[in-house]
Amino acid sequence: MNAANKNNSSSVSDLLPEPVSLAQAFWYWLKLGFISFGGPAGQISIMHHDLVEKKRWISEKRFLHALNYCMVLPGPEAQQLATYIGWLMHRTWGGIIAGVLFVLPSFFILTGLAWVYMAYGSVPAVAGALYGIKPAVVAIVLFAAYRIGSRALKNHVLWSIAALAFIAIFAFKLPFPLIVLAAGLIGHFGGRHSPQYFKVGGGHGATDKSFGRALIDDNTPTPEHAYFSWVKMARIAVIGFAIWLLVMLGLIAGYGWNAAFTQMGWFFTKAALMTFGGAYAVLPYVYQGAVEHYHWLNPTQMIDGLALGETTPGPLIMVVTFVGFVGGWVTQVFGPDAIFASAFVAAAIVTFFTFLPSFVFIFMGGPFIETTHDNLKFTAPLSAITAAVVGVIFNLALFFAYHVFWPLGLSGRIDWFSIALTAVALVAVFRFKVNVIPVILTCGGFGMLFKLFT
Repeated sequence: MNAANKNNSSSVSDLLPEPVSLAQAFWYWLKLGFISFGGPAGQISIMHHDLVEKKRWISEKRFLHALNYCMVLPGPEAQQLATYIGWLMHRTWGGIIAGVLFVLPSFFILTGLAWVYMAYGSVPAVAGALYGIKPAVVAIVLFAAYRIGSRALKNHVLWSIAALAFIAIFAFKLPFPLIVLAAGLIGHFGGRHSPQYFKVGGGHGATDKSFGRALIDDNTPTPEHAYFSWVKMARIAVIGFAIWLLVMLGLIAGYGWNAAFTQMGWFFTKAALMTFGGAYAVLPYVYQGAVEHYHWLNPTQMIDGLALGETTPGPLIMVVTFVGFVGGWVTQVFGPDAIFASAFVAAAIVTFFTFLPSFVFIFMGGPFIETTHDNLKFTAPLSAITAAVVGVIFNLALFFAYHVFWPLGLSGRIDWFSIALTAVALVAVFRFKVNVIPVILTCGGFGMLFKLFT
């Protein structure tokens, strides 16, 4: 590097960005809510580019430090990371604004798509597009299993845990929480006796790149509101639980314990605490509850909901909004003359209970994380749980493939067009690394054309 370049690099590093007001942050988080496509990896990449490289609101080290904490929490790590950075910059309201705006555009887009799906899904053009999208979903879920497996399954022990998890849910229909608990226990004891098998490789390491001074730099003192105290942690835990309890008691008082709205709140609270390993990991649990137990929607609708969730911004776990909307539409809590109102309220209830724990975890744990600027490590139990998740996701892919390739069951005919379209989608995502949205839209177009001309 010549002297001129060195001087230019030095001058850039010495310039501190202008302070960011809460109003300025509001507009950025709103924009992010509309452009956060690409799943957690894409969303984290967008935030890194904007907040670390371009705007320099936070340094690389502090960004990764926050991310490592979010990675070990249940829930969508990208949304939690936005909440964490918003909280660190502008206190509690900054975190609430960042976290809510990360999912709010997706909520309205997805409820709109769900309404079109339920009201006009039988229209030939719409039905054809959905017919073509289903094979793309099979390919995308298979690719998710491969992507997570390639990072997580580093040795024969972790491969064995993944295989056992697949057998447990495929052959014995064991509930997802039990599989997670068993995997965590295996990791706990295995990590004590043979830690070399439960080390988590890869992850989000530092890049050693310098993007200049940041508002929250490596050595910036922890802001006063981010100081840790056990009293503050306990107070936030009590407030979070009180909010949850108040809404839940309101649902019980208004509709009763066994009503659809109340059961949705209870079920998706449990689901929110089970989302280790990303949205794909908890989808089997959501399927077991929403489809098999409560019958809020059928398997085909679950597949369609995942496809619609893939095409909207925000975390993929927003597919639960679709589940809630369809469940509210089917149960008609407000009567047959207010079906949309029932569906919209159900979607709002499900979304609220799914994301409330994420805010509580960030506001509780953030001050503790800020007391130590060391990188957090994945624990052995989490390593084993991640391995089990691979087997569970593979089972989910087989479940989707069965319903797409044999729409009338094994006794019915094989849908060769869907098999061919799945193969094309697999080549696109595996070989050519095509983004999921173009894959879904292209497959939807092929499905529409196929249905119109056959």
